[in-house]
Amino acid sequence: MLKITVDYAGTNITSFQVVGHAEYAPLGEDICCAGVSAITQTALIGLLNHLEEEPSYSIDKGNLSVSLADNLSQTDNEKAQIILSTMLKGLESMAESYADFIKVFIRRC
Repeated sequence: MLKITVDYAGTNITSFQVVGHAEYAPLGEDICCAGVSAITQTALIGLLNHLEEEPSYSIDKGNLSVSLADNLSQTDNEKAQIILSTMLKGLESMAESYADFIKVFIRRC
């Protein structure tokens, strides 16, 4: 099962983590893993290319963790929220279609 956790502080997404494998199909053929990877890595690329203060991130054996910097300007925060909320909508849509293989968890601080 792919587990995606999205963290909020107030109304702002501050980080997200992707852990595990969907096990929808054999490794390398799994459309669930490929779809989630495409959505989350595109979001990371967007953050890296459009924010002045880059997020911290780690990618390890299919797991991805991304955290926004604490000191984002208002403009960078607005950009980040657009990118991350769009990412979340895509992930929620995938989780709805593949509920046995993908779960999205929201944590609010």
